[in-house]
Amino acid sequence: MTEEESEKSYRSGLPGFLGAIDTAISKIESVILAMGVLLMALNTVTNVIARFVFGNSIMFSGELNRILIIMITFAGIGYAARHGRHIRMSAIYDALPVGGRKALMIGIAFLTSLVMFFLLYYSVVYILDLYSKGRVLPSLGLPVWIIYIWVPMGFLITGIQYMLTAIKNLTTRDVYLSTGVVDGYKDTETEV
Repeated sequence: MTEEESEKSYRSGLPGFLGAIDTAISKIESVILAMGVLLMALNTVTNVIARFVFGNSIMFSGELNRILIIMITFAGIGYAARHGRHIRMSAIYDALPVGGRKALMIGIAFLTSLVMFFLLYYSVVYILDLYSKGRVLPSLGLPVWIIYIWVPMGFLITGIQYMLTAIKNLTTRDVYLSTGVVDGYKDTETEV
């Protein structure tokens, strides 16, 4: 199975209830990301056609793309964590023996999870502040706080994903970058 196929048919490496949660979140993220990118492309193309054919842009197009960018960004951080696609600075990590890498990965995943939950808290505080001010988007007329709902959802999903990664590393022998990605480098050379 190729890497692309494994991402399309993601199944959590976690047992029982945790695996079911992980798989369900993965499917929701995939739908959000796919729909967000497709809607953004459709909105942008439609706006360009409207501008050149009719001489006027769609007035809410910029606001809609802003909403979709926020949605894609914060749904994407959980997706990146789930598939081990996050940026790693691994010089010290790579120099450690397997036991040290495992301990470091547990610490990194747990600490990152705590940071995500911390950011979740402050993003909720920020949204409540926006809500209290009653601001609305000029073209769509939506309350501004609604477009930022994706921020705490993204932090929540990412925090859960890193916590599950820490649990996965605590319960298995291998070192995992995420619940489904074992640590290691792929050999890019083909055998002759």
